[in-house]
Amino acid sequence: MNSVVVSLGSNLNDPLKQLAVALEYMREEFTSLQVSSFYLTDPVGGPDQPDFVNACALFETQLSPAQLLTKLQQIEAASGRTRDGRRNEPRSLDIDIILYADLVLDEPDITLPHPRFRKRRFVLEPLAEIGPHLTDPVSGKTILELLQHCPDSHRVERIETELSA
Repeated sequence: MNSVVVSLGSNLNDPLKQLAVALEYMREEFTSLQVSSFYLTDPVGGPDQPDFVNACALFETQLSPAQLLTKLQQIEAASGRTRDGRRNEPRSLDIDIILYADLVLDEPDITLPHPRFRKRRFVLEPLAEIGPHLTDPVSGKTILELLQHCPDSHRVERIETELSA
């Protein structure tokens, strides 16, 4: 089994419900699922758009990184997500693989760890809640250390909801 961290985000079509439904799919597919609280966050980059709801999940899987990516994209598609190649656009659901065990991988379709997670407070805040001592295999720093030195000043505000429980 491999330990995996993913980041989930949505800012369209009832974002709280989008994340809750995605997590239900994940509970059926993966073992030992731990989920952070949900966070209301400012959009980073892209056009003017609604705020996001973000969370992180930690789980175990036997799927390879490529198989996992395919499975997560199927969950995104089930939410109505379409991919047009543009970044930082509004979306019904976005699930990114942040860490896959201690694997470092740079292939055309997948880069692990996620190349921008160290500079994204909307990933580090929820991840620090469920895995503060996980280590970035590239920098050697813990998630808590990365969060303490994160240059991102965008708003990341915890939401009180039963949906992430």
